Amino acid sequence: MAAGMDTNNGVKSIFDKYAGQYNQSRRKLIPCFDDFYRVAIELIPFQYDQEIKVLDLGAGTGLLSSLVATTYQHADITLIDLSENMMDQAKSSLSKFKNYFQYLVADYSVLELSQKFDVIVSALSIHHLSGNQKKILFKSIFNHLNAGGIFINADQVLGETPAIETMYRERWLQEVRAKGVSELELEAALERMKEDKMSTLNSQLTWLNDTKFDDVNCWYKNYSFAVFSGRNNMQ
Repeated sequence: MAAGMDTNNGVKSIFDKYAGQYNQSRRKLIPCFDDFYRVAIELIPFQYDQEIKVLDLGAGTGLLSSLVATTYQHADITLIDLSENMMDQAKSSLSKFKNYFQYLVADYSVLELSQKFDVIVSALSIHHLSGNQKKILFKSIFNHLNAGGIFINADQVLGETPAIETMYRERWLQEVRAKGVSELELEAALERMKEDKMSTLNSQLTWLNDTKFDDVNCWYKNYSFAVFSGRNNMQ
């Protein structure tokens, strides 16, 4: 899985650098934090006591995986991230859960795993891939889902026009400062954002449909923050 890693060295180094302070500023930097993550978990279409297999792409410090584990206590969860430092943080934060976890330090943009999953999730990560990389990844995700499985992406999206994108950025800055983000935390966030390669929501929904996902829909949106999904209903 290492074939595509060289192209993502910038992302890896940035997130290695800020792994230790990432979680503490996350609520301040995601103004819609509670709704954003709540909707992502609510979209998982399985009973809470089911034994499901979950893959978390760009899992970082394990925040989304921890929410999955809290709700689905029998889920087997595989976490993938480029940053070894982030994976170390995830191992520490998830140690209190009884779920089975597997941790992979790898480049998920060239996803090649031997198993399939019932749920593939990602939060605030896929926007680091170019448009073409996203298209390739969506096809790979589809192929790594069991029949009836779902892909849920909670991410930031690009404004559909330059004017809308400017409004997104200005509103975000207003809200994070109102929440008390420090200039140091904001500086770190802006440095990480230099690695962003965001695509519009409409483009990504189109790419999911082109990949033959079913029930493609955006379920939540707050300025640039969006939660959308698609199902693999092929038998």
